[in-house]
Amino acid sequence: MANTIIVPEHGPVDTAHDVYDHIAIPQHRHHFETEEQQREAGSFGMWLFLLTEIMFFGGMFFAYLLYRNWYYDAFVSASNQLSVPLGTANTLILITSGFFMALAVYYAEVRNRTMLVGCLALTTLFGLAFLGIKSVEYHEKWEMHHIPGADFNASQFINPADYHLAEKPLAPDMAQKTQVFFFLYFAMTGMHAVHMIIGIGILFWFLWRAQRGEFTAGYVAPIENFALYWHFVDIVWLFLFPLLYLINRHPLAH
Repeated sequence: MANTIIVPEHGPVDTAHDVYDHIAIPQHRHHFETEEQQREAGSFGMWLFLLTEIMFFGGMFFAYLLYRNWYYDAFVSASNQLSVPLGTANTLILITSGFFMALAVYYAEVRNRTMLVGCLALTTLFGLAFLGIKSVEYHEKWEMHHIPGADFNASQFINPADYHLAEKPLAPDMAQKTQVFFFLYFAMTGMHAVHMIIGIGILFWFLWRAQRGEFTAGYVAPIENFALYWHFVDIVWLFLFPLLYLINRHPLAH
């Protein structure tokens, strides 16, 4: 029992490492009886928040599918104006970002501050790269007058050379319905980008805290919960990409 140390409220422990594990972390809030209870409450709160996010994005996905069914030809014509290479690049970037976020959780749990900071930095870098490519896409849509409104250019969608529409060109009223596609495109990708911006802001805050060693001293719950948020944002894009960019594209579409 020479190496046994008595830790208040936890009883005897055998090693210095056990003492490190049992000492209450500074972030433990007084209204939680135990640190585990605090961690479970935080996780439950994050899952509840993500449930509301699923309902929010689910409504937009439902609206998109509904209007696509009603204005099928207009939506197909409009979707061919999106850049598949840029969308593919952003998909790969987000998957890579999610991979580094998963590594960040691991390194927080094994208390490796250097690798945790590095993974958070890479997650942030790839998130910024995603927003950079998305801004290029938005600028292109601005130049092509694909922003819904008075300056929207619908004439380019009335093209008899467009794949299966060669025998049945889009009527002007149907061409105007392409504005619905772009309204939903900007609404869905814009809200996704807002979530990315918020996430990147939190990542910068976490980087500062990680450099101080907060998450490598037994306090990993914020990293774990934020990883759930970041992976959710990744998953939303994995649905947006095929729905907006890939479905019913013709091989000859430009």
